Amino acid sequence: MLGVVESAIRDGTPIWKEALGHECEVSGKSEAEIISEMQRRIVVMREAARRGITEEMRTRSSMVCGNAKRFHDFVSEKTPLSGRLVGKAISYALAVSEVNASMGLVVAAPTAGSCGILPGALLTLNEEIDGSQEKLVRAFFTASGVGLFIAEKATFAAAVAGCAAEIGASAAMASASIVEFNGGSAEQAVNASAISLKSYLGLVCDPVAGLVEVPCIKRNAIGVANAFAAADMALAGVESSIPFGEVVDAMYRIGKRLPAELRETSKGGLATTKTALRIMDRLYPCEIVS
Repeated sequence: MLGVVESAIRDGTPIWKEALGHECEVSGKSEAEIISEMQRRIVVMREAARRGITEEMRTRSSMVCGNAKRFHDFVSEKTPLSGRLVGKAISYALAVSEVNASMGLVVAAPTAGSCGILPGALLTLNEEIDGSQEKLVRAFFTASGVGLFIAEKATFAAAVAGCAAEIGASAAMASASIVEFNGGSAEQAVNASAISLKSYLGLVCDPVAGLVEVPCIKRNAIGVANAFAAADMALAGVESSIPFGEVVDAMYRIGKRLPAELRETSKGGLATTKTALRIMDRLYPCEIVS
């Protein structure tokens, strides 16, 4: 039985359409009910983005210190080198991720640690390119279709396959959504996902002090920029030399071969640098780390 992405490519239909149909089939709910739930989640994402750019989000660790608002103010006052569109998307990605780290309400897309990329990309497109609510909802269904493909072939757990399974997966989902939002085909969307995900193969998960703050939040910012670059290439007709399914397979194989120290245990990578260890001592002065 073909999955959502394969069916879309075979039939020449948009991924969002196949994903919506699949959701209706497995849930037993009507299209109207499924769309209403997606709209509810978009509201949560938009509120998280708004909160993150208007409040100086801060956490107990002090590793989150209002960078989303700082960057959004910068983009509002000046034209960033990455361009105003991508700059705004970066500010939203930072904002949602900071709200998550501050124990605010977010939508895991596909995980809490990678929650900023998808809203960063699509809310920005909705506000700056096309304000259609219908088009926005469809783009999120595109992302869900690509996410389903990854979930069925691999994993979203960084503890299993490193950060490529979280930030990489979210960037792949976002890049496909950007393509279909801008009129690209399902095949172009999948090429964008492949181009995007290839950039993250072997990416370690090394959260400082075991918190979803460093390097996670700034990786969301880089992830949304990556998604736009991959989408632009695909819309220009650039194809991935390696099919998306094979890229996902490679991501999973590579990730599982990463040592445990580099899969969310905070026992390797950035988490064991001198500065990270000082942060650990400050946050957990009475704990002995083996």
